[in-house]
Parts: sequence; structure tokens; C-alpha cells
Amino acid sequence: MFEYLRFPVKLAFALVSALMIGFYFNLEMPRWAVMTAGIVAGGSAFSAGGDPYAGALRLRGILRIAGTFLGSGAALLLIIIFARTPSLLLLTACIWAGFCVWLSTLVRVENTSGMATASYTALTVLVTVYASHNLTLAPVYAIERCSEIVLGIFCALFADVIFSPKSIKQVAEREAEALITLQCQMMALAAEPAEQKIFDKKMNEVIRRSAALKSILVNLKNEAGHHELASRRLAALHSRSLTLLTLSLDVFLTRKMNAGDSAVRRRGAFPADPGDADSSLRYLRDFRFALATVPADTRLLSQAEWSRSAGEYFLLLRRFKANPRLADGEEKMLSGVNPVQERSLESHSARVNGLRTFIATGTAALFWLYSGWTSGTSCMILLGVVTALAMRSPNPIAVAKDFVYGMTVAAPISFLLYTIVIPSTQQSMVLLCIMLGLVALISGIFLQRRQLGTMGAFAGILNAVTIENPMVFNIHTFTDNVLGQIVGSLMAFAVILLIPDRSRARTTHKIMNTFIYSIITAVNPANRRAPKSHLPALYQHLSLLQALHPGDMDKLRMSLALIAGHSRLVSSELPRHPALEASYRELRRSAEDVKHAESSQKRQEKLGAFLTQLKSYQQSLNMAGTSQEVSQDLGRLVTLTETYHLAFVTS
Repeated sequence: MFEYLRFPVKLAFALVSALMIGFYFNLEMPRWAVMTAGIVAGGSAFSAGGDPYAGALRLRGILRIAGTFLGSGAALLLIIIFARTPSLLLLTACIWAGFCVWLSTLVRVENTSGMATASYTALTVLVTVYASHNLTLAPVYAIERCSEIVLGIFCALFADVIFSPKSIKQVAEREAEALITLQCQMMALAAEPAEQKIFDKKMNEVIRRSAALKSILVNLKNEAGHHELASRRLAALHSRSLTLLTLSLDVFLTRKMNAGDSAVRRRGAFPADPGDADSSLRYLRDFRFALATVPADTRLLSQAEWSRSAGEYFLLLRRFKANPRLADGEEKMLSGVNPVQERSLESHSARVNGLRTFIATGTAALFWLYSGWTSGTSCMILLGVVTALAMRSPNPIAVAKDFVYGMTVAAPISFLLYTIVIPSTQQSMVLLCIMLGLVALISGIFLQRRQLGTMGAFAGILNAVTIENPMVFNIHTFTDNVLGQIVGSLMAFAVILLIPDRSRARTTHKIMNTFIYSIITAVNPANRRAPKSHLPALYQHLSLLQALHPGDMDKLRMSLALIAGHSRLVSSELPRHPALEASYRELRRSAEDVKHAESSQKRQEKLGAFLTQLKSYQQSLNMAGTSQEVSQDLGRLVTLTETYHLAFVTS
């Protein structure tokens, strides 16, 4: 019961403290502090489906503070430049909002809050200044908005500290234990090997849990300073998990392609799959014993590497749970191989999101300038908030729909509060705090359940009641606010529907091209420098591909085959030979042709030419005297690509 009520109480405390501190410091509009506290705490809970973890809340709070100062600074700069042309000032504000949304789509999901806040903060300051018809007060408005927003963020963070912050450390321990059990089960299926469908099901679960471990790592890094060493160990665990996944896949593919004479000798040699973390450790011991007893011709190098990586995983897991000081030799395990920085492949989707934001806010600004609509201020501000929050979400239409439903529900509730409840509390600050606390408590219960329209209704109520210092009950101002909210949410929803995001095909091609280029990088004889791990970036792209094409097993199998091929080839020794380098240049040129192919038919033709060139490169490797294992790895990659080439061509 306490766990269920902890977040509603925390939300009520954040809003009430923001209100009281705002009145104590005589802020002109404490509602911005109250709204910010509600959006920071409530938005995190709505996304998480419950009480958010401390790391996620603090990261978003810090990013929103930085975004607030960035947006206020941008607003002041635009006012200085375009003070003599108010219409151009509003237009540049819309351009700034579109730019921030475009940039927020390109950065990591956990870092989008900063640019989203910078987007609607600048729009809020500029719209408020324009509505006041007094540009000389721009610095005052900017400082006030900054103070109110930062106050709201600090109140949300302080409430999280007071009411037992929810740590993710124990969740990380359970997830890491479950993941090594799944990894051992996956190797047990790969060593026999099992049927393709059974292995695919287990592989999908491991990929999903590895991605979950990465999101846990992000929260743990931002939770507290004393978790720094634990975060490094968890990052090493995530890296080992991806390595184990890739090695199991490599074993499975090799066994499937070499099935035949050695299958009978191999059957029953390896232990059965474990059921928990303790049995997984016993499985590793039995696996090492079985690996030493099987015939040499059935023993794979990937199995030996898997055994070593699994041992390191268990050692890191034990030290992650105990959290002792750094031991001798552990630094090498934690540093390991530096991961390659991930590049965003959603550039076209980012342009669409930026265009949506600019068109939505620009249309509202032009209508406001032309008609002098009194609800224009509220409409513009809400458009900035909705577009900034919706565009980076996995389903922007669902977020916009939530605000449409929420603003519709918020209208009668806020009318009741504004006309009856709040006027009755004007003689007592305690009654006003009780009223706001009850609203936050009820909203927090529904936010945890992710009820459709809850987040929009919560934000709409806080914005419509216009808590000011001193309170002025103007029914026309209230009506303008409510009408502007409803129209703004409808406009955002309409723009998202009218400008669909058709970037799925382009993003898919970029992802598949990235996998192809990972092979090109791995077989470059002149690129044998200090190793860098491409696995985190490649699996991040794979997660995006699965989100774009859920259930497409051919695309998944081909992508994983390319990832496994890259992992094997990148660590192989390739000789420096003039003929080999010339063949590599031809191979790279054919990969460029695949990248720039415009239609599916052209891509199929260029992919066929690429496979032909890959076979030619394999022959050049044999002539240059490379090892038989490298040639077999390349041949297996060609066979798998020929099998699933249609998955590469289709979008």
C-alpha cells in the first residue's frame, strides 16, 4: 500500500512546496513552478508506469534546468535582434522550437528533456513578452520564468529525496542474474543445436533483456555519486552480455551449417540448460569440462571465448552485488575495449518532427497575428509543450491524443476549481495547499496507471487555474486559457496526422547499410589498429530495426548474422597484400553502390554484385595465405546473406 501511495504523496508534496515557496518569494506567477514540478515528476511516472527511479528523475531535472537557461538565453537574444519586428520575432521563435525538436530527435532518448525544455521555454518567454506589448520587460520575464521553472524542478527533486528515493540497484542485480541464466540457456540451445524457432525465441528474450539492462545502467549512473564504481561494473556486465549473445549466435550458425557427421558425436556432450543463477554457475563448470573432453574437430573457438567471457561475467556480477573496492586486475576488466560512439540513424524522422513543430506553431502564430485572438498566448504555449513532448516519443499520435482527451476533461474540472473551490480558499493558505494537494494526490494515482488523458488533464488543470500573486479571478482570462489549451492540443494532433512520418523505409536502409559497413570495416587489411567495440552501437541499431519491423524474423536473422560475422572478422589476422588491398577497394566500391541504390530492384542488383565481390575477396584471402577459419567465416557470411537477401531489399 505504501509503495502504491508513495508517488501520489510525493507529487502532492512537490506541488504544495512549489506553491508555498513561490508565494513566500513573491513570484508573480507561481503556477509555472507548480506546473514544472508536476510535469517533471508526473511525466516521469507516466512514462515509467509507476514511481520513477531516482536516477531517471534527477537526470531529467538537471537536463530541464539546463534547457530552461538555454531557452531563456535564446529568447533574450532573439528579442535583441528582432525587437523592431514583432511578427518576425514570433516566426523565429517557431523556427527555434522546430530546431530544438529536430535536435532532440537526434540525441539519445534519455537526453531529450534538455532540448525539449529549451524549445517551449523560449516560446513561453517570447509569447509572454509579445502579449504584454512591452519588449523592455523581456529580461524581467526571462528571469521570472527561469526562477519559477527552476524552483519547480528543485521541488520535484527535493520531494524525491524526502520520500525514500526509489533505487534501481536491486533491480539491476536481479536483471543481471536473470540475464546470465538466459545466456547459459541460449548456449545450451546453440551447442546441440536446437530448432530455429526455439533458438529465435530465446535470442529475442536475451536481446530484450540486454536492452533493459542498458536503460538500467543509464538510471544507475545518475542516481548517486557513490554508485560510480557500480555503474562501471554494470557497464562491463552489459558489454559481456552482448559478447556472450554474439558468441552463442556464432556457435549456433556454425553448428547449423556444419550439421552432419559430428552431430552424433556431439549429442549429449554438453550439459542441459540451467534454471537459475546458481545452476548457471554449475552449468559453466560442466560446460568447461565438456569442452575439454569433446573431440578437437567439434570444438569451436567461439565456445572457448564464451566460456572465458561467462567466467568474467560471474566475477563482475559477484563484485557488483557486494560493491567492494576496486581489486587488482579488475581495472583491466572494467576498461576493456572502448565502445564506438553511436550515431543516430533517424535524421529523416528528426526533420519531419522539426517540420511538424514549426508548421504547428507557425500556423498558430500567423492566426494570432492576423486575428488578435485573445486565446493565442495559451494556444502557442501549449503547442510548444505538446510538440516538444510528443515528437520524441515512440508514438507521437498517442501522446497528442492523450493531451486532446486530457484538455477536454480538464475544462469542466478546472472551471469548478476556478469558480468555486479556489475562491473559497482565499482566506487561508492552508486550505489552498490542501486543495492543490488533493488534486495532485488523485492525479498521481491515475498517472501511475497510465490512464489515457491523465497527463494532459493534469497539465491542463494546473495551467488553467492560473495561480498568481495576487490572485485575480477573471473569467475571461480563464476562458481564454481553457479555449487556447483545447485548440492547441487539437492543432498539434491535426498536424501530426496531416504530416505523417514516412521515414521507416529510409531508416531501415540506413540500418542495413550500417551492418554492411561493419563487415567492410572488419575485413579491411589496413585497419588492424587498437580494437574498438562496435557491438553496443550495432545492437542499438538492431533494437531500432526491431521497433520498425516487429516480428520480421528474416531481417533479424540477417542483421544478427552480419553482427556475428563482424565480431569474428574484426579480431582476425589479415595479411597485407597488394592484391588483397585492390580487392578490398572493389568490395568497398560495391558497398557504396548498395548504399546509393534508390529502388528495391536496384538494391537487389547491387547487393548481388556485392556478394559476388565478397566471394572474390574470399578467393583473394585464400591466395594471400590467410587462415582457414577466416575464409570459412567469410563463406558462411556469404551463404547467410544469400539466404536472407530479400530481407535486406524490402522495407
